[in-house]
Amino acid sequence: MTSSHIAVLRLHNQQIARSRFQQPHELLAWLGAAQGQDYSGALWALGLRLPGSTEAQIEQALLDRIIVRTWALRGTLHMVAADDLRWLLELLAPRVLAGAARRFQQLGLDEPTLARSNRLIADALSDGQPHSRTELFAWLDANGVSTQGQRGYYMLIRASWDGLIAQGVAVRNAPTFWALDGSLPAGKSRTRDEALAELAGRYFISHGPATLKDFVWWSGLTTGDARLGLEGVKAELAQETFDDQIYWFAADLAAPPDADGMIYLLPGFDEYLLGYRDRRGVLDPQFASRIAPGGNGVFYPTIVSNGQVVGVWKRTLMKSRVLVSAEPFTSLTPAEAEAFAIAAQRFGDYLGLPTTLV
Repeated sequence: MTSSHIAVLRLHNQQIARSRFQQPHELLAWLGAAQGQDYSGALWALGLRLPGSTEAQIEQALLDRIIVRTWALRGTLHMVAADDLRWLLELLAPRVLAGAARRFQQLGLDEPTLARSNRLIADALSDGQPHSRTELFAWLDANGVSTQGQRGYYMLIRASWDGLIAQGVAVRNAPTFWALDGSLPAGKSRTRDEALAELAGRYFISHGPATLKDFVWWSGLTTGDARLGLEGVKAELAQETFDDQIYWFAADLAAPPDADGMIYLLPGFDEYLLGYRDRRGVLDPQFASRIAPGGNGVFYPTIVSNGQVVGVWKRTLMKSRVLVSAEPFTSLTPAEAEAFAIAAQRFGDYLGLPTTLV
């Protein structure tokens, strides 16, 4: 196994270079979860992996509540299949909640206050309709629970971790929330050990080749729990050592395919980068600051060629078209420039808009 093999296999296993799925919930079940920090980028991350899909179709899956957006792995926003939400929260929420305990304390959010905010949020959403963050904050304030500073934000996070609410479609880039209660499938019940093994299996099969450290980073589990999960699925996995690290992947994985010469336009915060602690196999460290300038946690959309991140790209939405521009780290070859134009057109088709390269 070489670094280039790892990159190309990840492109395939993450359904970027190929796709075996047609529906967003099927894809999310395969991935386990997908980064959801940026709403429009999260939609494109799914659309990119579902050839022929449109943004409207991905949003319809959110409206139909078969996929959801919520604070999940590492306490950050992710998209997950609705069938998986309950067992994922049961497995992951206690750890992220414990990690946030001090912040809740600093904001004056003790358990009685959070119990009350949970009840009020549930009351506000009892009509079965989605409501905006602004509406929920106004309701909390009107009922004597202050949302000043970051209090309201953390009340919504806590209600999400408690399995009471999830996010639906965003309206003018502002999230809406709906009550889970009886509208969410119960899903399959799992013991803790079963849940750890399930999450590990989904990760290494869909993201492999990957290391245990990569899984710890992605899941937010302790190293001990991540190792327990890996132990539970080792029989389904193969391993190879590269650069003094053990990489795990599906046991039935075929020989590494050749690079396809395609260009892929990935959104910011995509699993292809953020799904791993060690990103050197797909991103030259000298260009890391171009992807996440300023160290403020923002990741730019990336251009991927032959498995390697070769630049960033930008979209500008107009009323009648979408403008797409490239900022490669080095000059694109004529073949890459042609492939970039094809990828940009695919993005425009996904939005239902003609594309203009700028």
